[in-house]
Amino acid sequence: MTIFDRTIPLSVGYAHIDHDHGIFIDLVNQLDKANNTDFPGLFAQLYQHTEEHFESENRLMAQFGFPAETEHKGEHQRVLEEFKQFKTRIDKGLISFGRAFVKERLPQWFLLHITTMDSALASHIKAQQELQDE
Repeated sequence: MTIFDRTIPLSVGYAHIDHDHGIFIDLVNQLDKANNTDFPGLFAQLYQHTEEHFESENRLMAQFGFPAETEHKGEHQRVLEEFKQFKTRIDKGLISFGRAFVKERLPQWFLLHITTMDSALASHIKAQQELQDE
């Protein structure tokens, strides 16, 4: 069993964001199956991907004048800090802490983040693009 079932639609309707989310889902599922030797490297990949994705979303928010930019960026920063705390533990060999984070914390946060903040961002971008096309 995987943490995220790819048959469940997790799209926000904006291709660039959805593509990044697909990579996130694949990495989380790989971590779920990873042995203790491979786990730290995969976790580092997930952290780096998440950091790059957040930077991309931050640029989109600025570009399209997203009204909730401050709150959304704050959530990104909070999650990255949480990632860093767990990465530190994993780097010390405490793999079980990382596994718990990946299985218990990330899925709930990710689903909530997609259905609230990222969906609102995607809707705003599409509305702004439609205005520009008029």
